[in-house]
Amino acid sequence: MSNIEIFGDDEHFTSVSADGICVGTPTGSTAYNLAAGGSLCHPENPVMLVTAICAHTLSFRPVILPDTIVLRIGVPYDARTSSWASFDGRERVELTPGDYVTVSASRYPFACVQPHGRRSEDWINSISAKLGWNTRQRQKPLTEWEKK
Repeated sequence: MSNIEIFGDDEHFTSVSADGICVGTPTGSTAYNLAAGGSLCHPENPVMLVTAICAHTLSFRPVILPDTIVLRIGVPYDARTSSWASFDGRERVELTPGDYVTVSASRYPFACVQPHGRRSEDWINSISAKLGWNTRQRQKPLTEWEKK
């Protein structure tokens, strides 16, 4: 379990006791963020998603913040252990008490090339196909005997 402090634009936002924190983009919302219990987010929304990984309280809920905010996520000075920061699962850096990571959106977003007017349709179809979104086996109709 890690104790994590989150600051937004240098104001204390919250402290979290959890296995970790996932900070994602709308494009990444269908990967780790969704698996951690976070929201799905349409890629055209200019936001950052913050989701606790196995929070040790029921009061922390996933948060969707504007991408103009600068997040500072750190290990409190009085933490009993260090924590680890991982970036897309590729790099791992140890954070000792007092260390922090700053997260901000790039001023130069990655351009996505898609047919004009089909962006939402493509995203919805992709989510629906990958997640089996809101699909279930249809119920059989009632027989005459069951109606009575």
